[in-house]
Amino acid sequence: MTSAKKMSFKKSRDIPIYLMILPALLLIILFNYIPIYGVSMAFIDFSPYRGIFRSEWLGFKNFAYFLTDDNFWRVMRNTIIINFYQLLYGFPVPVIFAIMLNELSMRKYKKFIQTVSYLPHFISWVVAAGIVSAVLSPAGGLVNNVIKGLFSMEPIYFLAKEKYFRTIIVASNIWKGFGMSAVYYLAVLSSIDPEYYEAARIDGAGRMRQIWHITLPGIKTIAIVLLILQIGNMTTIGFEQIFLLYNPMVYNVGDVISTYTYRLGIEQLRYSLTTAIGFTQSIVNFIMVYSANVLSRKIAGWALW
Repeated sequence: MTSAKKMSFKKSRDIPIYLMILPALLLIILFNYIPIYGVSMAFIDFSPYRGIFRSEWLGFKNFAYFLTDDNFWRVMRNTIIINFYQLLYGFPVPVIFAIMLNELSMRKYKKFIQTVSYLPHFISWVVAAGIVSAVLSPAGGLVNNVIKGLFSMEPIYFLAKEKYFRTIIVASNIWKGFGMSAVYYLAVLSSIDPEYYEAARIDGAGRMRQIWHITLPGIKTIAIVLLILQIGNMTTIGFEQIFLLYNPMVYNVGDVISTYTYRLGIEQLRYSLTTAIGFTQSIVNFIMVYSANVLSRKIAGWALW
């Protein structure tokens, strides 16, 4: 068979694969690329009646407005602080859990614990927020019942106290997501050659030395990937969790960019302003993920690109 015929055969063989990819490609173009023109709403005084092309051009006035607005900087501060706490306390939890689970020798208990740990991931935030509210409720909640029984204290309305709210947000987010995040690390741990551990045991290395010299280097790559992605979302936070748990009494510490833009866009119909905020948020996220990638390449010698 000539080289031309071989190339023609390979191309015809790849056609079914291209056809399988086509629907996904069309969906990406339809829902991710075509709507990009909507970013132009950030530079106009958008009116649903006039449309994008007939609305008044404002330039950077929307950007100047929210960058000089005290409310915006308040929600920006809350967003970064909550995300920083989630990075500080939430990032190590699945790593530690995966390593501890990997050290279990009894497969039945290991599978049971793993299943229980990632079940909350599949619960919607509507249900999860209901569970958190019920556990922390001042009227018969588990936590308040324990406090009352042990210390004879009055019930505490945790979700209405500023000093508790961020802790509740971070803790509930860790509880809901650490099990699923641990799955990525467990998948990498399962690919480590067991002979490394056997050789380490022969050389007299204990459990901690095996973890330090074999397990941690083995999960370094996936840990860096997840860390870079999490840093890239420092100005983004889940809307549903905050929206379902917060109230006006904790706006000062719990109101974030997503809930702020919701009130501006849906309740006050200020579409152009919210588009400008979202556009700025995307730019900041891109800068942060790019910076994290550069630092990772310099410090760890490995990066996403």
